[in-house]
Order: sequence, then structure tokens, then C-alpha cells
Amino acid sequence: MAGDKELDTTLSRSESIRSAVHSFSPLHEIAFVFVVCMSQFMTQAGLGVVLAPLDIISDSFGISSPGISSWLIAGYSLTVGTFILFFGRCGDLFGYKAMYIIGFVWFAVWSLIAGVSVYSNYLLFIFARTLQGLGPAMLLPNGLALLGATYRPGLKKFMVFSLFGATAPNGSVIGAVFAAIFAEFAWWPWIFWSMAIYCAVLAGMSVLVIPSSPAPARGMSAKELLSETDITGAIFGITGLVLINIAWNQAPVVGWQEPYVYVLLIIGALILALFFVWEIKYASKPLIPFETLDIDVSFILGCVAFGWASFGIWIYYFWRFLEDIRNNSPLLTAAEFVPPTITGLIASFTTGFLLGKIRPGWIMLIAMIAFTIGNVFSAIDPVRQTYWALTFVTLLIIPWGMDMSFPAATVVLSNAVGRQHQGVAASLVTTVVNYSISLGLGFAGTVEVHINNGGLNFHDKLKGYRGALYMGIGLGGLGIATSLVYLVKSRPRKDEEEKTV
Repeated sequence: MAGDKELDTTLSRSESIRSAVHSFSPLHEIAFVFVVCMSQFMTQAGLGVVLAPLDIISDSFGISSPGISSWLIAGYSLTVGTFILFFGRCGDLFGYKAMYIIGFVWFAVWSLIAGVSVYSNYLLFIFARTLQGLGPAMLLPNGLALLGATYRPGLKKFMVFSLFGATAPNGSVIGAVFAAIFAEFAWWPWIFWSMAIYCAVLAGMSVLVIPSSPAPARGMSAKELLSETDITGAIFGITGLVLINIAWNQAPVVGWQEPYVYVLLIIGALILALFFVWEIKYASKPLIPFETLDIDVSFILGCVAFGWASFGIWIYYFWRFLEDIRNNSPLLTAAEFVPPTITGLIASFTTGFLLGKIRPGWIMLIAMIAFTIGNVFSAIDPVRQTYWALTFVTLLIIPWGMDMSFPAATVVLSNAVGRQHQGVAASLVTTVVNYSISLGLGFAGTVEVHINNGGLNFHDKLKGYRGALYMGIGLGGLGIATSLVYLVKSRPRKDEEEKTV
């Protein structure tokens, strides 16, 4: 009975959102989709705004260690990737709109503090960046849940989800361009103060254009809320993911010979194991409804994990290659990254059309090949070669990995779990994407420090960067293998083909 009541509540909420959006004027619906897509845009902008002026920000704090500099990025990715599942559940309980607005407000506050940290030290900046990541962790699952609850399976839903995915490369590049302009021609704190202003504007727009919906948490007791939010599962999951991530990203800084690195990794793995035991056997309202997930979803998430870990390595190390090895300025590097904004849009809308015509496995295979080839071309890119050769080709290819895998995965999971678990579906995909990026950087950083002989000269630094990119190639290859297995396993049987005929 309780399950039926919960299903009725979530379905009525989905119908409420859907009917409200369908009553919008075309202009209002465009504004609604725009504001929701800004969650993905601003999440990726949060990476680009530090990636471009990383050396300038590091120098202003007197940071000389590349390992510490990497935490200016890794801290943000850490919280984005680990808190998404919990905030997705909060959206299911307290309403997607409420969590979405809080996400932008939170993003604005900690962006403001990140800029103010210029008057303090890098510890405050890393702390602010880490807490800043909680904003996107609220925005991404609830933005995707809004779209999943609004649009029925079909071409329109495919195109809207593809548009959502297309904002990722645009967010990174546009964020990097503005960051480079502020850092080179003004003062880098304005990067974060301008982000704070824009997030505040988006919060105001969200109040106006996103439809309200019933919040199931209203009227619940504290005990019921603790059960519904699965606090125990959230503590296990977040703690385990955080400890594993810290271990992998701290190891390149202090070395694997430090005992606490192993301790963090082992404890994190054990706690994560406890999370799965709790979710499967004991949780009355698990964060992840395993009973609704089939083996196909597992393969899709596996492809996403390998592909986006490969992408995280590529974007960080290829950017460092262009700035540190080719001596590009941050602004020039950002300008050279413009092609993905165009090819990303083409890839996204192509994916939108293909989703209804071919199996998702084929889309995933193409995406994994794009990730892998992008890393291969970057790893062998000659230092003195013109931009219009391998560099340009790489930037044309990589977006096909990003903007084919993300829409395909979100649509598959959104359709798989039904309307009552849209927050969970969105949370799973975005958790895997963002956590894989952060963890992949930890893997690559370990490879880099073990082969670059300290990275004290040009050739050793280049050797380390190339080694990290080879790690990206390996992860991309695992993604190809996983997608091939998925294709073989999910191919229609002869009796099914005869029925369709």
C-alpha cells in the first residue's frame, strides 16, 4: 500500500509538471528548457573557469606543486560527483523546483567566496571550490528529472535531452574564454564574482519559468524523512566515494608510499561495499532502486564511466599540453577549443535523431571510439605541428564522445526506471560522469608522476603528459570493449525479429 501511495504521488507530480509545461506558450517553454539546460552549462563552466587560468591562479597563491594545483579542479569535481545521488533523492521528496533554485543560490554564494579567497590563501580557495561543487550536485539531477518528468518518450524528448548534453562543451569553452579574459586583462577573482551574479540571475529565472509541483515530504515526520532520504545509505555512499577519490587524487601529490593513502583507499572501498549491502538488503527506501535496473543499464553506465574518465584525462592534459608545452596563453588555448562548441551541437542533434532509429549500443560504441581516437591523436600530437593538423582534428572528434554518450545514457535510464524514479535515473548518469572524470584524473596523475622524473624539464614534463594520455587511451579502449559486449548481448533474437516483422 505504501508503495502504491508513493507511486501515485510521484506520478501525479510528473503529470502536474507535464500539464503545466504543455500549457506554456512557446516562448515560456523555450525559457524553461534554457534555464534547465543552464545546469549542465554552468557545471561544465565550473571546470573551464579554473582549467584555463590555472597557472595564473596558482601563481597568485604561491603554489608551485602541480599536485596542489590539481586540487583547485579536483575538489570541485569531487563534490559534484559524490553528492548527486543524495540530492537527486532530495528532489524526489522536496520537489525538483525547490532543489533547483537552492542549487543556483548555493552555487552563487560559494562562487562569491572563491573570489574573496584572493585575500586569504589557497586553502580557502580549495575549500570554497569543494563546497561550490554542491551547487551543480543539486542542479544536475533535478534539472534532468524536470526534463524526464515533462517529456514523453519520443523525438521531442530525444532532442531536448540532446540539447541538454550539447551545453556541456559550450559551458567548458565559454567559461574558459571568459576566465582567460578576466585573468589576463583584469583580475582573476572576477571570474567567480561574475559566476555568482549569473547564478543569482538564473535562480530568479527559475522561480519564474519552472512550474511548481507537489512535494511528497510535506507533512512527513522527522523519522519518515530520515527513512525516505535513506540517510544511512547516503552516509555510506558519500563517505566511500570521497575517501576513494581523495586517495587516488592525493597519491600523485605525496606518493603511494605514504601509508595514509592506502588506508583511505581500503577504508573507502570497505565503506562502499557496506553501501551496496545496505542498499540491496536493508534499506526500505534505497537511494538506488536496483530492482528497476537491468543488465543493459549496467553496461550503459560502464561505458559512460570508462568514456568520461578518458575524457577527463584528455581535457586536463591536452589543455596543459597546449599551455605548458606549446606555450599558448590561456586565451589562445580557449580560442583553440572553440570547434567542440560547434561539433558538439551537431553530435547532440544527430544523437537525438539516431536514438529512435538504432540501438543505444551502437551510439555508445561510436562515442567510445571518439573518446579513444581523441586521446590517441592528442598523445601523438607533435609539439611543433600546426594547430590545423592533429590538434584541430582531435577537437572535432572528441565532442562526438561527449554528446553521444550522455544523451543516450540519460534517455535509456529515464525510460528504464519510469516517471516515479526520474531523479534517481538522472542522478546515476550524472554521478557516473562527474565521478569518473575526477577518478580518471587520479589514475592519470599517478601514471604521470611515475614516469616524468619529477617533471623538472621540458622533455620530462612532456613525457608525463603523454603517459597520462596513454592512460586515457586505455580507458577509452575499455569503453569500446564494454560497448561491444553490450551490443552482442542486446542484439535482437531471431524470434523477436520475426515478431516485429
